[in-house]
Amino acid sequence: MPRESRSRGPDRDRERERRHRRRASSAGVGERRKKRRSRRPSTGAGNPHRPPAAAGPGAGSGSEGAASHPLSADALGRLNRENGAAALGAGGGRREREREREGGGGGAGRRTRERTRERTRERTTERRRGLGVEGEGEGHRERSRGYERVRVSAAEDEEGRRYREWEAPRAGPKQRKGGRVVSGPVLEEGRGRAGATGLRGGAAWRASDESVLQEKQDLDAGKKRPWYKQKKKLWILIGVSTVLLVIIIIVAAVVVPNAGKGEDRKQGRGSSSDEGKPDGLADISPESIPSDAPSWLNPFVWQDTADFNLTYTDETVGDLPVMGLHTKWDDSVKANDHVPALKDPWGDYAKRPARGVNVGGWLSLEPFITPSLFDYDRRMGIVDEYTLCKHLGSRCESTLEKHYATFVTEDTFKQIADAGLDHVRIPFSYWAVQTYDGDPYLFRTSWRYLLRAIEWCRRHGLRVNLDVHGLPGSQNGWNHSGRLGAIGWLNGTDGAVNAKRSLEIHDRLSRFFAQPRYRNIISHYGLANEPKMTFLSSADVLQWTADAHDVVRRNGVADAIVVFGDGFRGLHNWQGELAGLSNAALDVHQYVIFNVDQIVYNHSEKVRYACRGWAEQTRESMDPATGFGPTLVAEWSQADTDCARHLTNVGWGNRWTGSLMTGDAAADATSPRCPTRDTRCSCEEANAPASRWSAPYKRFLTMFAEAQMSSFEKGWGWFYWVWDTEDAPQWSYKKGLEAGVLPAKAYQRSFDCDLSKIPSFSDLPEYY
Repeated sequence: MPRESRSRGPDRDRERERRHRRRASSAGVGERRKKRRSRRPSTGAGNPHRPPAAAGPGAGSGSEGAASHPLSADALGRLNRENGAAALGAGGGRREREREREGGGGGAGRRTRERTRERTRERTTERRRGLGVEGEGEGHRERSRGYERVRVSAAEDEEGRRYREWEAPRAGPKQRKGGRVVSGPVLEEGRGRAGATGLRGGAAWRASDESVLQEKQDLDAGKKRPWYKQKKKLWILIGVSTVLLVIIIIVAAVVVPNAGKGEDRKQGRGSSSDEGKPDGLADISPESIPSDAPSWLNPFVWQDTADFNLTYTDETVGDLPVMGLHTKWDDSVKANDHVPALKDPWGDYAKRPARGVNVGGWLSLEPFITPSLFDYDRRMGIVDEYTLCKHLGSRCESTLEKHYATFVTEDTFKQIADAGLDHVRIPFSYWAVQTYDGDPYLFRTSWRYLLRAIEWCRRHGLRVNLDVHGLPGSQNGWNHSGRLGAIGWLNGTDGAVNAKRSLEIHDRLSRFFAQPRYRNIISHYGLANEPKMTFLSSADVLQWTADAHDVVRRNGVADAIVVFGDGFRGLHNWQGELAGLSNAALDVHQYVIFNVDQIVYNHSEKVRYACRGWAEQTRESMDPATGFGPTLVAEWSQADTDCARHLTNVGWGNRWTGSLMTGDAAADATSPRCPTRDTRCSCEEANAPASRWSAPYKRFLTMFAEAQMSSFEKGWGWFYWVWDTEDAPQWSYKKGLEAGVLPAKAYQRSFDCDLSKIPSFSDLPEYY
């Protein structure tokens, strides 16, 4: 019998109906299917989802015939297209027809149907074995993902897999995916319309299915799919790869050109030259530097190379390196027309006092000068150079050298000379020369910056006061000595050791600075900054001072003034002391703000005290009958409050507002000490930038500064503390010049302590 006239067996229909019922009950969508079925037009007397009956006997809808007949190819195609819609019609009508089929036919009919089922089952089994269909089960399990996977051969199965993976995303996210029941012949033969396998089910044939079938045919023919129809994952991978490639290109364009610069900065190579090498290194070969050379002898690791002689040498004088020094120098320059050139004698300092400034907070750190270096949580305890380097560890070197290279430059000394100043005091500490076990300090890096600074001073005609600001063990226990806290110099279990170490430091320094090149420029040689003789044994300090003086002179420093600190013991107490020292001077530091009895002076009283009090002290100290003799003031400022951040130590507060807490009740100030001595005492205006200063306040600051200059010139001169600060303008000579509260030229002043010209400053509040 022709294939197209053969009907389906009733057992197959019952199996399909059972599958429909299971799907309908598990999905819980029976009600929606009834509604959809009610909207569809009827296509026949039986199941409304089936196509019209084919011509010929026994070719009904399948609900009436009992014989097993093959489907025609056209009928099979139509059935395949309508399978999805048939899935929606698993309701009561089908169950009713099934009951009719089960109940009809009589005994003969049952036997016929049983034989038919057996033959059909055997044919199905044979065909499944021949076609390689695996594991589908007797009922040919339907696919819940909306398409049937039909295996015909290994090659076709692979093509079908690729095709289905490409086709699967075509369904919209909200499209209803109905399970598809495939007719027996299609499942057995593995074909559908135009031979397509694995098509996704739907209620009707779509125009897009034609293109799907065409692409399947192209796949079968070995043709590649268009580029825009590749796998979704591949496109995602390509997109991500493209983005990453763009990022890499951008980063490379930005980072690679700067990588060399960053490495140069890391290695201290300074700015680039035309040859691509930093200043001075264009003609220097890295091979000229021994591989085992320490960092202070290797310019290729320096952060700044400007104005250094970069030719390698390991030569030392006094066991201190000369690396970086040029072999020639010129002492014919003078700072201004009011002073002699460096090569000429200065003369009597009592008649031509020094007018100088400190470059403090540079080679020896002081928190109030550069608070940014100490910007840490107070609980971390970073309060001085010791704790800072302890915290930074290996980063201490790069951090401090960057500070050395930028905080003071050649322009600093040019501006100092332009301001009418003629001397520079350069504070540095013992770790420029030597460090000891347990020291976290940066060893020797500051040494070459000290030597270069001296050469810059030479270039601008400025004479130099060498100031050893920190000695082993700390001579005062203050942060600017290197370590806040205990005094271990000439004191405690290591006092004698540190005294000896300090003398060794001066032995090496004095041998170095006894070289002829320094004879004209080193005018002052300081032994120890601010030894705290109110705590230390005066006898021990005096003996050490005498010993250090002898070392310096014995090593050949013949012309420089040897300077030692007054130790805060009162100038009159120095009368008759250290009489055997040659060409020595007593160094006193004058401030009104660190004394609770002087900080309370109002503005007028401060100026008056500077004119009378300090002038009188200077004259008495200069007289050997009442004081030591030669006296200079190596530190002073315009500050009229102690409000500057970190001035009294990190986090300690201040006397001005009564917030000073030192840990020592005798030194604390817990009540306001501004002139009004009340709650109006405030640091807000005192710490304001110079741009906010009122005209009366500027007038006070100018007069206060010139009063001190006048008084201190009664001795051997003065050195302002300091040239510059980050944000404490009353302590910065540079900022004072910019604000107009210091004379444009230090040797030209408008006020010379005529007491009758001191105003009351009644228009100026006394609480800031």
